[in-house]
Amino acid sequence: MMTIQQFVDHLSTCKELIFTLPNNETVPLHFHVTEVGSVEKNYIDCGMAIRKERKASMQLWVADDTAHRLHADKLIAIIQQSNKLFDLDALEIEIEYQASSISKYALSYNGNSFQLIATQTNCLAPDQCGIPTQKTKKPLADLPIINNVCEPGSGCC
Repeated sequence: MMTIQQFVDHLSTCKELIFTLPNNETVPLHFHVTEVGSVEKNYIDCGMAIRKERKASMQLWVADDTAHRLHADKLIAIIQQSNKLFDLDALEIEIEYQASSISKYALSYNGNSFQLIATQTNCLAPDQCGIPTQKTKKPLADLPIINNVCEPGSGCC
């Protein structure tokens, strides 16, 4: 997805700071950025592999102060200050936003607005958990002919 540096690059050229949710609703324009930082996660997956993740995190929050507007230059300044402390530039950015619960999103940019992309959980060791692999569906016409018994168009099927 997008790194902090890529995000800052887009911020420096965007006309208006707009975030769009996966359902195409726009985050209210009076949102606040309550934090920009680094999140580190150390864990063992279900296959007993030790894993580490480090991401840049930014939290969007909406209050009742509808006259509030955060501008790109102010957000860039906040990110630059955070970057001095936490070395974020190369980290993938994760956006937290309050819906019915705090949700985490990846980020992309379409030239007009920043798209919050829904993230999903997944088993990290499916071969250890007995999760069946998804079979690939193929059209019957693409299957190999066995012993030339029946060929498409031959009338035998």
